[in-house]
Amino acid sequence: MDEERIPIRTATIRVDALLKFAGLASTGGEAKLRVQSGRVRVNGAVETRRGRELAPGDCLELLDEAGAPARTLRVVDSAAEASSP
Repeated sequence: MDEERIPIRTATIRVDALLKFAGLASTGGEAKLRVQSGRVRVNGAVETRRGRELAPGDCLELLDEAGAPARTLRVVDSAAEASSP
């Protein structure tokens, strides 16, 4: 599965904010439910803390109901992303 590169302008972004920013949750409540349901992995480990801070280089996977990755997001620095070819 291809990973989507998500550029951020800050040093970190919370898991719930990333889900909303990437369009994987329409509200904070929806993001909270996705995270608390155990359907989010960060760098390969299940993450149930919606406030977990992610930094450039971190990888978030949203799992489908069977537990397989449905979407994969890679957090990148927006400045570095803009300067890459």
